[in-house]
Amino acid sequence: QAEEELKAACSQQAGQLQEMRRRERLLRSDVQRAEEQLESFKTRVMQVCSPSAAGSTGESVTEQQVIEKVRQISDENQRSHEREKSLQKELSSRLAQEKEMSANIKVFKNSLQKLQ
Repeated sequence: QAEEELKAACSQQAGQLQEMRRRERLLRSDVQRAEEQLESFKTRVMQVCSPSAAGSTGESVTEQQVIEKVRQISDENQRSHEREKSLQKELSSRLAQEKEMSANIKVFKNSLQKLQ
């Protein structure tokens, strides 16, 4: 009976080991697929950000290159927003000056008409 129990335990452990191996293969496959997707994503990001920098040499794109390019685009975007705000302020100021000048011209015309 002890021998039968031992055989059953060994059989059960063998089944568990086989299942663990199967899961390990699946995990390795998933990791490899994720790495391939990451590399593809990095390459696509670089192609969008800088078509001349990616794909032309056939070399893989490093994460640092992607990070630098995204940071560069982010900085350019920030400068663009700041420039837009500055131009909006300038435009508002000029519109206010134009409105004031228009009002002054109107007053001047009215005064001129009264004098005539």
